[in-house]
Amino acid sequence: MNKQGFSAAAMACMLTFCIVSLPPPMVAQQAAPATAPATTTAPSLTPNQAPGQNQAPTAQTGSADEPGFKITTTVNEVNLIFTVTDKHGSFIPNLKQSDFALLDDRKAPARVSSFTQQTNLPLRVGIVIDASTSIRTRFKFEQQAATEFLLQVLKSKSDRAFVMGFDSTPTVTQDWTNNLDGLETGVNKLRPGGGTAMFDAVYTACRDKLLDISRGQEPVRRAMVLVSDGNDNQSRAYMDDAIKMCQRSETIIYAISTNWTPSRGKGDDVLEKMAGETGGRAFFPPSVEEISVGFTSIEEELRSQYALTYTPADFKADGAFRTIYLFANDRRYSVRARKGYFSPKQ
Repeated sequence: MNKQGFSAAAMACMLTFCIVSLPPPMVAQQAAPATAPATTTAPSLTPNQAPGQNQAPTAQTGSADEPGFKITTTVNEVNLIFTVTDKHGSFIPNLKQSDFALLDDRKAPARVSSFTQQTNLPLRVGIVIDASTSIRTRFKFEQQAATEFLLQVLKSKSDRAFVMGFDSTPTVTQDWTNNLDGLETGVNKLRPGGGTAMFDAVYTACRDKLLDISRGQEPVRRAMVLVSDGNDNQSRAYMDDAIKMCQRSETIIYAISTNWTPSRGKGDDVLEKMAGETGGRAFFPPSVEEISVGFTSIEEELRSQYALTYTPADFKADGAFRTIYLFANDRRYSVRARKGYFSPKQ
């Protein structure tokens, strides 16, 4: 597929926000911007704000066995997952809805449906590992750390993960499962060799695996753990294509750099941008032996997030990208959240 094909595929995907009182969306990262947009002041989020007049249509489904039975679901609610830390990077618990201010497309939300501190949402985690020739000498450490992460993070029968390796092409070695033996086998099946098509792998993982489960009925927390040096030399997709597909699938990227040179490389900047745009975070272990520290930090963050569900003030089902601006009223705290989302298209 050429680059235009990827962009077209990305534009064709529609993001439907289900009404849930919990997590996934706010993908957690991105320190809140220092200043709000100049044209609008973001009021504190107060419970039970009055709904706006512009409400999106509802989706109705009927049962063949029960012709009169209907399930009505609104499609104009946005689910946001986010993380709050202090200047030392410590997680801040027990904050209230009124401790935050939010703008959606530069306007305060019409209504906030729910606000919770979530630590036990079912996880949907994609482990995406660079298996190109460039990381051959570090590959064993990647495998060991990824296996340890899966053993530690999948603590519930409702959690699921998949394993994908990539060189010049992405390959799923273990599909969605909570079977730890199967996931470990999937990690151990990976073999380094070939070029590096990281953007293709991220795009494919979101489109084929994470977007597919984003429309499920149970609220889940979607994340991708990307282990790579961030260098790409064979992708047909651009970095922006990969980021947009992550945003469509409401997936947070947590990147772990395998670049252990004394200085930050170009690939590190790429990893940081991809993580930040999706509300995630990039980790830069100082040595290959400490890669497991990054996995441990990701596990802690996945269990220490807030969830917010709201209705935008002027929702339009036009498929456009809408920006999100969320910050803590106490400026000692930083909020990491995704920068926006694509509205569903009628």
